[in-house]
Amino acid sequence: MDNKNTNGNDLEAAKQLQIINELKIGFDQEYEKTGQRKTYHIETFGCQMNSRDSEKISGILKQIGYEETESENADFVLYNTCTVRENANNRVYGRLGFLGTLKKNHPGMLIALCGCMMQEASAVEKIKNSYRFVDIIFGTHNIFKLAELLQIRLDSKRMVIDLWKDTDMIVESLPSERKCSFKAGVNIMFGCNNFCSYCIVPYVRGRERSRNAEDILEEIRKLAKDGVIEVMLLGQNVNSYGKNLATPMTFAKLLTEIEKIDGIERIRFMTSHPKDLSDELIEVLKGSKKICRHLHLPIQSGSTRLLALMNRRYTKESYLTLVDKLKAAVPDISLTTDIIVGFPGETEEDFLDTMDVVKKVGYDCAFTFIYSKRTGTPAATMENQVEEPVALERFDRLLKEIHLSSAKSAGKDEHTIAKVLVEEVNTQDPTLLTGRLSNNFLVHFPGDVKLIGTIVEVYLAESKGFYYMGCLPK
Repeated sequence: MDNKNTNGNDLEAAKQLQIINELKIGFDQEYEKTGQRKTYHIETFGCQMNSRDSEKISGILKQIGYEETESENADFVLYNTCTVRENANNRVYGRLGFLGTLKKNHPGMLIALCGCMMQEASAVEKIKNSYRFVDIIFGTHNIFKLAELLQIRLDSKRMVIDLWKDTDMIVESLPSERKCSFKAGVNIMFGCNNFCSYCIVPYVRGRERSRNAEDILEEIRKLAKDGVIEVMLLGQNVNSYGKNLATPMTFAKLLTEIEKIDGIERIRFMTSHPKDLSDELIEVLKGSKKICRHLHLPIQSGSTRLLALMNRRYTKESYLTLVDKLKAAVPDISLTTDIIVGFPGETEEDFLDTMDVVKKVGYDCAFTFIYSKRTGTPAATMENQVEEPVALERFDRLLKEIHLSSAKSAGKDEHTIAKVLVEEVNTQDPTLLTGRLSNNFLVHFPGDVKLIGTIVEVYLAESKGFYYMGCLPK
């Protein structure tokens, strides 16, 4: 990204801040008259990228003068949508029907839709025709324009639709409302260039755009000063970070610079594409004191033939070689993955290749999915779609194998003392605290609530499979 684009981003940020301030004046004046603040509610569907976008939306609305509420019976309701699977779209349509009923009894209520689903022309057309009560529609590329779109809606009293097919603009310097005081997500890039044949993301999130490294580092420095001790670096494929910058920079180099920031004690990232995980990155993981010992490395299928049909651009053999390199460099690394069962054309032999990978890698956890057609992707029109009973039977066999795999790796830290980031009071037992190990395993132990947000040493007394029961050392 060159200086011209950076200057344009700064000008756009200044413009949006001015609009936010103009709206704030009006909202403050109304508050003086009524003694009540307008309320907002955000429902977030989908991935951590969407969760981070919702924090930005929340920050903008709070700066304008809205107050957050848990109820959808609010003055402004916004759905930040996901479209990875078609049933996600159907969930939104169902919820919109409920919102329409609420709006009839709530004069002045505003409803906004944003996110990946709004980048689909067919979805937007359906909303325009069937859900006329929606006030604002925008997509994934122009989250930062929310205040401007709200201003237009308040002035015009008409449905406002602002959708961009793609952009190189990145505006990250607007208000944001973090949900956690000691952990934060940080966008390092947007979009995806991989075009896996089953995935809609490149079509709705656009092509890869990396943020300038110095902007990322400055954001993390500010977070550290604000008490954040763990950052999660976010991107559809973080391993390809920096390729489109005017001065290219590798993801490994970016991690090295982040590690130097005082106050940051843990660094996580997702998602990693196996084809772009470099030897340089493995060396950085090996020598790091702050990067967490957990890597999510989606395999999707263990069949080299299916991987080619998926357009994943690696083979079963190259994936296993990569895993061997990772384990040799970082012996205590925890590996998790994504697996699709029943991809078009999958044979029993293909499926057994997937089972073989699970056995050989020994994943700590796997997110498994039965393939479902996603309109707009090449895989949806492929021949030899797998019959549902066959896919279900394979899915059950895969789950059993994953449980065996995770059971073998679970408990390897039992009866040791490990560092735990204390995150919250346990939701099931208020006498316990819940925290997370570097390898992403949960730990439940008795302790003072003042420990929340700090990293403490905990004795891991007993493994319960996916979590540990522990206690503070005496």
